[in-house]
Amino acid sequence: MTGIEQRSVCDGVNFRSVRDSRFKTVRMSIHFLLPLEKQSAPSNAILPFLLTRASRKYPDLTQLNRHLAGLYGAQLDADVQKMGDVQVLSVSASGIADRYSLHGESVSAELSRLLCSIVFDPPFEEGMFPRAGFEQEKRQMLEQIDSEFNDKRLYAMRRCEEILCDGEPYGIGRFGSREDVRALKRESLTQAWNRMIHHARAEIMVLGDCDPEPVYSDFFAAFHNLGRTETVPCETRTVRSAQKVRDVSETMDVAQCKLVLGFRTGCAEPDEAVPACKLFSALYGGTPSSKLFLNVREKLSLCYYCGSLYHPLKGILFVQSGVERRNIDRAKDEILRQLEEIKKGNFTPSELEAAKLSLCNSYRTLSDSLDGLEAWYLSQTFSHPVRPPEEEAALVQTVTGDEVRKIAGGVTLDTVYRLTGSGVKPQ
Repeated sequence: MTGIEQRSVCDGVNFRSVRDSRFKTVRMSIHFLLPLEKQSAPSNAILPFLLTRASRKYPDLTQLNRHLAGLYGAQLDADVQKMGDVQVLSVSASGIADRYSLHGESVSAELSRLLCSIVFDPPFEEGMFPRAGFEQEKRQMLEQIDSEFNDKRLYAMRRCEEILCDGEPYGIGRFGSREDVRALKRESLTQAWNRMIHHARAEIMVLGDCDPEPVYSDFFAAFHNLGRTETVPCETRTVRSAQKVRDVSETMDVAQCKLVLGFRTGCAEPDEAVPACKLFSALYGGTPSSKLFLNVREKLSLCYYCGSLYHPLKGILFVQSGVERRNIDRAKDEILRQLEEIKKGNFTPSELEAAKLSLCNSYRTLSDSLDGLEAWYLSQTFSHPVRPPEEEAALVQTVTGDEVRKIAGGVTLDTVYRLTGSGVKPQ
């Protein structure tokens, strides 16, 4: 049995519960949403990781981990991501459902209290986060940035985002720049934390086999004790079409060249045509039966991989490909040619149906995991109305070929990014 409920905690704070007795676990999280800005991105990004280290009640990792172990091996997680022009700071707790506790303990209630403790009551030392924890998390954030640089497929994608969205918040990395992270000072974090809990928009989620009432009550009390006033607006700028094509090439010591094309689709949330644009992306390059996979990769053997990714909040679409140097321009031309084919309506009903089946299956499988459900409902934060994945799948099924062709007609190339190397062999 599944029950979905949404209600307000206070101004700018939303509570959503998805109760499903199929799961033997529960997951609860709080996501703080703030405008993505260069100057504040690093200090915001480090906060979730600092918060999950300790609280005043559990002032170090040893005591915190001992408490988690006593809750049948419960876990705390932290994450930072981008949603359009918004930076999302997430802290989550997960554990077993209450009915599986040995002595009738309410694990979910304990997790809720723990989550409130670490978010709203950090173990400040002289008004600041502990120095040792700050230095360690700062070092780990720099290592994460370096690891993303070393993953050239991910690096190429990030660079295309930066170029395409130059001058827009979305062009800023989720952690900010490496230089700004290195310059991060412990003294600035208390102010960042205060801004987050007092002024950020917040999405609280409880998923799994859990009574949401105690969780709602804990967060209701925590937020009302803060005396929150003004909530910072979180808006995303949408550029409907490209005015010119930016072409950027970089050279590094890589065996496989990377080609990323960035497009403006002219369609973004909350447009009614978003399901049609998602289907267009699936038909174009989102599945093993897509135009790009079957033609650029399989038929013409121009690349090692080729696929599309649509971001509905920004209305932008990327095509990523790994190619040899000698094929990079041929691959680009064929990627654009396949777009023209869709614009002309040169796709069969079976191709469209295969794209629908693949996309709808991905929506239906979201309900098989709490992580998938949480990611879906977080992505729906700026959607009106909020739809469960099954309803989104039903909408996709109603999209016609003419609607897909119309969407394709509004897609314009904005950015071509090439990362070239020796081209000796694939990575």
